[in-house]
Order: sequence, then structure tokens, then C-alpha cells
Amino acid sequence: MLNFHLPERSGSTQNILCLGSHCDDIEIGCGGTVLHLLARYPEARVYWVVFSSDKERAAEARKAASLFLKGAKSSKVVVKNYRDAFFPALGERIKENFEALKKEFKPDVIFTHYRHDLHQDHRLISELTWNTFRDHLILEYEIPKYDGDFGSPNLFVPLEEAVCRRKIDAVLRSFVSQRNKHWFEEQTFFAILRLRGLECASPTRYAEAFYCRKLVLA
Repeated sequence: MLNFHLPERSGSTQNILCLGSHCDDIEIGCGGTVLHLLARYPEARVYWVVFSSDKERAAEARKAASLFLKGAKSSKVVVKNYRDAFFPALGERIKENFEALKKEFKPDVIFTHYRHDLHQDHRLISELTWNTFRDHLILEYEIPKYDGDFGSPNLFVPLEEAVCRRKIDAVLRSFVSQRNKHWFEEQTFFAILRLRGLECASPTRYAEAFYCRKLVLA
């Protein structure tokens, strides 16, 4: 298994951009990796954008983001209220947000949705990420769902069990409105982490996985 590290810079600063269609997407898809990176890069700056919410879910999203971003040197959390499941019809307005974001923040790594996710909102955010950020390291995360769209990711981040538990606890405590969903439970989240840990022979037994479609090694 080959190892890849983010470039080290003076002060180990990294600018991390997290993009999610819905209020729990970032936390479920890459929350453990965010916690891992913030422990490794204490000078990191994070820009965290959620595109769909209502009043209740926005409050949950901000609570969750605060738990995940405690280790960041600085962070900005933006929660928008585009209508859930209608992103393709709202593409022009959402694209304008991406263009403004590109001028405001210069990320070293971007976390976004998987290109072939079967949720239309997720796919649009992934498409606009690649359309807007043309020369960046983009890692696409996965979200479990009834549709069954998991694939074969090619980039893995081994995570300590304590980090996994911290991630899952924050997700379950923050998103109270989702507890009625049959898949929204500890066993689901641990199962994914364990499976991806198996696939990369993680020494900790757990990992998050991503799709990295373009990477240049200097």
C-alpha cells in the first residue's frame, strides 16, 4: 500500500474546504478525516459549506460543525437553505455560490460528494466542485443510503478507534431530527469504517475512503 501525505508548509498550515449538500453529509462522509487532519495540522483553516437546510436542521449543522472544528486555527461555517432534492433545478443559483467561494478561499484540499452518488443533490455539488476548482486536490466522500451506490474508492485514511467514536458520537448527538431513519445508527457508521479499514489493511482496523480522480506527484 503506497502512502501519500499532504505537502508540508511552514507552520503546517492547510486550507481545508468541506462541501455538503445536506446538514449531515460532511460529518458522515469525511468527519473522521477532518478530525485527523486538524490534529495533524493545528494551524489549519477550514471553510465548511452546507447547501440545504431548514431552521431545525441548520441549528443541528452548526452544532455538529462546532464539534468537528474545535481543533482548527480558524473556521467559517456557512449553512444555506436551498430546497432539498431540487438542486438540479437550482443549478445556476448554486453555481454563483461556488464562484464567490472560489474568490474568497484558496483550499489545499477539498472534500465533496462522490461523482456517481445516486442522490441528485450530491451529484450536482460534486459536478460544480470540479467545474469551479480546476487545479486542486479534490477528494470525493461516500454517503450510505437505501439506493446502494457504494463503489470502489482508491484513497484511504486510517483512523484511530477513538477518532471514529468521536465522529459517530458527534453525528448521533447533533442530528436528532434524523434518528427516525432506519440507517441512522452507530452500527451503520462503524460498519463502513471497519469495511474500508479492511480494504486498506489499516493498522487501526478503521478508515474512511475517498475517490481521488486526479493527482500529480511532484
